[in-house]
Amino acid sequence: MKLSIIVPIYNEAKLIPTSLPEIFELAAEKEVIVVDDGSSDKSPEILQELKTRYDFQLLTQTPNQGKGAAVKKALENISGDYFVICDADLEYKPQEILFLWSQIPSLPENTVIYGSRFKNHHPFSFHYFVNRFLTMLTNVLFGSRLTDMETCFKLVPAVALKQIKLSGQRFEIEPEITARLLKAGYQITEFPISYTRRTYLEGKKISARDGWLALKTLFLEKWRA
Repeated sequence: MKLSIIVPIYNEAKLIPTSLPEIFELAAEKEVIVVDDGSSDKSPEILQELKTRYDFQLLTQTPNQGKGAAVKKALENISGDYFVICDADLEYKPQEILFLWSQIPSLPENTVIYGSRFKNHHPFSFHYFVNRFLTMLTNVLFGSRLTDMETCFKLVPAVALKQIKLSGQRFEIEPEITARLLKAGYQITEFPISYTRRTYLEGKKISARDGWLALKTLFLEKWRA
């Protein structure tokens, strides 16, 4: 099987010289699709230089439209059997994608794999409590038993795209994916992963607005036909 790894990027010039090679060098049957979401720093130049050394698809969109829009653009170009989103900010370890990927053969076909940051440990922070609330709300609304609905590492069968029809433009694409997968009858199995949260001074981009959008998205998805 082939895995499509989607990497949305917006103004990550300081990190992508280090973070992207870790993704490109993963030992798996894969394709990597990088989407530059209207970066205004040196990211475009760095990506062009990386293209001379690594084999990956590079897509661009301008102006900046949001993580969800970047992910949807990449999904239009995937050829893998599964896809996963891997941010370029080093909060997640790309190598752990291989661990999650290795679980696929032992699970039923209608299974989605989530890498949970909170299954075995609890890095207390404001974002942690917001995530826990949104995850518990997801469980109540959709009858799931998740510990980390907002995780970036979601290994999803490509065939599911015909059923879930994503529309989110920003970070609300995470609860949208989860809600639509659950409504479509997919089983979500979680495995623990590690996580190193970066601060806003280090470039973290998610905001309080995105928390409200996630909340709104969950309720809309509950009642959407």
